[in-house]
Amino acid sequence: RGRLKGAMVGTAVAKTAEFPLRYQNEVVGYLVVSPRSPDETFTERERQLLADIAGQTGAMAYAVRLTAALQRSRGRLVLAREEERRRIRRDLHDELGPTLASQTFVLDAALDALEHDPQTAAKLLQSLKTQNQATVADIRRLVYELRPPTLDELGIMGALQAHVAKLDGRSLPHIQLTADPNPLPPLSAAVEVAAYRIALEAITNVVRHAQAQRCDVCLRVEQNGRSAIHIEVSDDGIGLPPDRHPGVGLNSMRERAEELGGSLELNNAGEGVRVTAVLPL
Repeated sequence: RGRLKGAMVGTAVAKTAEFPLRYQNEVVGYLVVSPRSPDETFTERERQLLADIAGQTGAMAYAVRLTAALQRSRGRLVLAREEERRRIRRDLHDELGPTLASQTFVLDAALDALEHDPQTAAKLLQSLKTQNQATVADIRRLVYELRPPTLDELGIMGALQAHVAKLDGRSLPHIQLTADPNPLPPLSAAVEVAAYRIALEAITNVVRHAQAQRCDVCLRVEQNGRSAIHIEVSDDGIGLPPDRHPGVGLNSMRERAEELGGSLELNNAGEGVRVTAVLPL
C-alpha cells in the first residue's frame, strides 16, 4: 500500500524481478521488471544494471511521493486555517461583539443615574465590572486557543509541566516528562504549538480513560538526515478495546501532525497504549 511501482514494457510472463527503490535506507517503492519473452532470464550483468537503475530512481520516487503528500497536506492546512478563521470570526461576532455593545448600554445608564440616583449607578457599575471580567476571560480563552501564552513564557517542556501540575485527582497516574536533548533546540512556532497540543491531548486521554499507574511523555529531536521532533506518550493502563473506533481526540492529533507533513501512530499492543507523532522540522 502506498508503494510506487514502475514496470518495463514486455510480454506478460509468470516470473518478474523486483528491485527496491531506496531513499536514505527507506524503501519507497519497487522497480518490477519482466524478461522480453517467457524463455529469457536476466543475466547477472542485466540484474546489476537494473539494480543500479533502481538505486538512482529511489530519490525520484521519493520526491514524487513527497510531492503528493505535500499537496494533500497543503490542502488540509488551507482548509484548517479557513475553519480556524471562521471560528474566530464567529466568536468575535457572536460573543464579544454583543457583550461589548451591552456593556456600553450599561455604562450609559450608569452615567445617566450618577447624579440623581448614585445607588442605582453603583449597582450598574458593579454589574459592568462583572461583565468586563467575563469578557477578559473570553479574550484570554481566544488567545490561548491561538497560541498558549505559557509556550512563550516557559517553553514547550515548561508549559507541559505547568499543565501536569494543575491536574487534580487521587487516581492520577505518575506523569514523567523527558526531553532529548535537554533543553530542546528552538522550534518553529507551528511545530511547537502542534507538538504541545498533541502531547496535551495524549496526556488527557491517559488521565481520562487509561486507568494507568504511569504515563511517560518524551519529546526527542533528531537532526540526522531528515530533522524531526518525535512526541511519544505511553502508559501502562488497560489499553483500547479492539473494536473501538478512533475518537475526536485521536483524529485531531493526527490532523495536527499531517498538516505539517508529519505522522501519528497508535500502538495498542500489550499493556497500555503508545502514541507516537513525528513532525518534520
